[in-house]
Amino acid sequence: MELPETIRRRLEDFSRNVLFDQSRNGTSAKDHDTSVTHEKRVLSSLQLQMSLYFNMWFFPWWWISETVMLQIKYPALPDYYKFILVTILLLMTLIEAIRLYLGFASNLQEKVPELAGFWLLSILLQFPLILFQLFNEALIVLPLERAVHIVLAVFILTQAIFGFVALRDMVKHTESQFHLRQFN
Repeated sequence: MELPETIRRRLEDFSRNVLFDQSRNGTSAKDHDTSVTHEKRVLSSLQLQMSLYFNMWFFPWWWISETVMLQIKYPALPDYYKFILVTILLLMTLIEAIRLYLGFASNLQEKVPELAGFWLLSILLQFPLILFQLFNEALIVLPLERAVHIVLAVFILTQAIFGFVALRDMVKHTESQFHLRQFN
C-alpha cells in the first residue's frame, strides 16, 4: 500500500526543498565523483531499521502497560484528564502503527516521501504526545508508566535522529542521480 500521489509529491517537495537543499551550500566535485562510482549503493540505515524493529516488539508491551495503568488510575482522574488520556492512547496507537509502517517501508525500499512522512510523524506528533504523558504530573504518572514512557521516548528520539540522517543521505543521492541523468 503506497501513499496517494499528491501526498507523496508534497512530502517529496518538502524534504527536498525545505529540509535538505544542499545546492545552496554547494557540493564538491569529490561528492559527485563518489556518487558516480557508488551508483548502486545501499542507502537504508541499519541503525534506523534496528530501532524500528525493537520498537515494533516493544510497542505492544507499552500499550498493555499503558492500558492497565490507565484502568488503575482512572477513578482518581478528573473527567477532562480521563478524556484526554483515552484520546491520546487511541491517537498514539494509530499514529505508531502508521509511523512504524512508513519507517519500515521507506527505509528498506529507500523511498524519500515515505521517510519524510515517518520523520514528521515522529517529530510533530509522537514525541510531543509521549513527553506530555511523561512530564505532566497532573496525570498521576505511575512508576511502570514512567519507565515505559521513557523507553518509548528514547526509541522515538533515536528514530528521529537516524531517520533525519537517512533522509538527508537519500535526498543527496537522489539529487546527484538527477544531475547525472541530465548530463547523460
